[in-house]
Amino acid sequence: MRSLHTALGGLALLAVAALSGCGMHIPSDPHGTVERAENGTLRVGATENPPWVELDAADDPTGAEPELLTRFADELGAEVAWTTGSEAELMSALERGELDVVVGGFLDDTPWVERGAVTRPYAEEATEHGTEKHVIIVRMGENRLLTELETFLHEEAGS
Repeated sequence: MRSLHTALGGLALLAVAALSGCGMHIPSDPHGTVERAENGTLRVGATENPPWVELDAADDPTGAEPELLTRFADELGAEVAWTTGSEAELMSALERGELDVVVGGFLDDTPWVERGAVTRPYAEEATEHGTEKHVIIVRMGENRLLTELETFLHEEAGS
């Protein structure tokens, strides 16, 4: 029995070594979002919800979340390609892989959790209805993107 455990332990070490040797990142993005975005383009959907996201037909979105995503993209060496629309339109585009991230002042109890992965809350706001916890939505399964975004948000916003 001991030799079986030793053999399994050795196989596990070999697997880790093989994965790290081939440049694979854990967690990974099955669709390669971070690798595509690095020194390329991060595709971000924005729906209006002032002051988190404000839309002006003539310019890129402004507000707290577009500023955060622009700084996050800068860390990746990426440009941001903005798409604006309704929550439903943007979530459909996220599911189809046309967007990487969606912002719009979403709260941690967003009904969109079935269609996108949400970050941990990065900002809290006291309101007459209680504490609202804000999150950002990324494409489902893109765990490296989610992890890197959460790390960035933690460093930026202290979440």
